[in-house]
Order: sequence, then structure tokens, then C-alpha cells
Amino acid sequence: MKSDKISEAVVRRLPVYLRYLSELHQREVGTVSSQELGLRLDLNPAQIRKDLAYFGDFGRKGIGYDVSYLIEKIRHILKIDQQINVALVGAGNLGHALSNYNAYLKDNMKIVAVFDAYGPKIGSQINSLKVQPMNELTDSVKKDNIRIGIITVPDTEAQNVADQLVESGIEAILNFAPTILKTPPHVRIHHADFTTDLLSLAYYLENGKDDEEDDDK
Repeated sequence: MKSDKISEAVVRRLPVYLRYLSELHQREVGTVSSQELGLRLDLNPAQIRKDLAYFGDFGRKGIGYDVSYLIEKIRHILKIDQQINVALVGAGNLGHALSNYNAYLKDNMKIVAVFDAYGPKIGSQINSLKVQPMNELTDSVKKDNIRIGIITVPDTEAQNVADQLVESGIEAILNFAPTILKTPPHVRIHHADFTTDLLSLAYYLENGKDDEEDDDK
């Protein structure tokens, strides 16, 4: 497998597969076919088989995929069969929500440190995590082997925070600020812009009505 030849779309579908496989595992389902996965996830079974085939031959013809085995393999592909530590910058409402959700995560990807530049927030507690000042970022990244950073600060501060994360040694960033950030080529950045996703739904609301009217003609 050569990861540089795997499209981002394929990588983004892997967690979707993993989530449903985990549900099956909890229900003690032993095997699942690509047809069943496709029906449940609203995906083409051939696309699912193609996605998984990039990483190996995991299925058995006429039987399907062993659920436990495939979970293990996808976790290995996503590198969450090892502990991956995450730092969050921005202890506002969204930062609190993400940190609170972090307490319920069962995967080996955990927010282990929270930072903020606003004095009154420093020293406050979010679950078991104490909000730290930004001048402790670099030391914490090194000490706790933090590899991913999450940005939940206002857009005016986001690029500065991204620069500090890069300088501290962070390898990847998930940005919730409503702005496009620039990072060096060796630092992967994903933009989580739920505002854009929400606004785009307006188009489909109206478009759906038009489609219904066309069907009635």
C-alpha cells in the first residue's frame, strides 16, 4: 500500500466503516457483506470493496468480512491502534463541548491538553484538564507527545494559533475557525466548517421542493 496514492475521499470513508462495524461488533454480529454495508451506509458495495482493497484482501467470497478482524485492520490503517494525543486551543463554548465529548471517546485519540490566551480562562478546569497558557504549548507538545492540534478560536486569531502549533511540532491540525489557514506542506490541515455545511442545506431544501413539483407534473 502506498498512502500517497490513496485519495482523501477513501480515507474519509474509513471512519464511517469503522463506526458501523463497531456497532455490529457490539451486537455480536460476526460477519458482514459489502452489500449489507452498502445498504446501511448508502454506498455502492463495489465502492466499499474497492476502498478496502487498497489496503489488503480482507473479505472472503460468499462469506463477507469478519467484523472483528476488519475493525482491527481499519484501526491499524487509521493508526488509532496506538495512542494519539491531541491539543485543543480555545477554551470557549465549542472547546468546552469538544473537551467534554472527549471524556466519552473509546478510541486511542484523546485531547490531553487545552490552551487559551485569555487570562480569566487559564487555570480553569474542563473535566480533568486544566486550561494552560499558550506559552506552555511547546513544552506540553514535547512532554506529552502531542501530534494533532484542534483550533477553536475566533478567525482573527486562528492563523497565529496555527503558526504556534506548527512551531511547537504539531503534525496535523483540525481547524474549526471560519477561515482558511496556511500551513507548511509537512503539516496536514483539515477545515471543519459546519457553517458552510449548514448553509448549503438551504439549497437542497428549495431544490427538493422543485424536484417534487416536477414529479407531480
